[in-house]
Amino acid sequence: MRFAADRMLGKLAKWLRMLGYDTLYSSALSDDRFLELAEQGRILLSRNTRIVDKMASNRLIIVKGNDPKIQLKGLVRLLDLRLDPNDFFSRCMVCNGLIEPVERQDVAGKVPDHIWSGHDSFSECTSCGKIYWPGSHLERSRREIERLLSV
Repeated sequence: MRFAADRMLGKLAKWLRMLGYDTLYSSALSDDRFLELAEQGRILLSRNTRIVDKMASNRLIIVKGNDPKIQLKGLVRLLDLRLDPNDFFSRCMVCNGLIEPVERQDVAGKVPDHIWSGHDSFSECTSCGKIYWPGSHLERSRREIERLLSV
């Protein structure tokens, strides 16, 4: 399942990416361009009720509430999303690109020295080049996913 989140749902977009879902998001996206993303087979996520009449109901979900974690729980329940822990953290939180493992020597000079010397495992976004490594943030995020979604 592929999503596009409007400018009011940036944090929800990051959570969906964290779960491995292809989720486009840009705070600069116009309403017209946002609506066009449904033609690419994406489900549109919005808080803007004014666009309801412009989009087929099976391509648009109006997201309720302000808390992104509650929004995520509601979306998972509404769409009966099957969560696969193997997909978690497979998408770039910045650009939505796929994250692939890279050799440690390939990131030398691209990450702080203390990170490079303290870690053996690295991944890189195939789109923007952002480098990721397993740290305490990863374990905290995994625990939060389990707490929220009972994965």
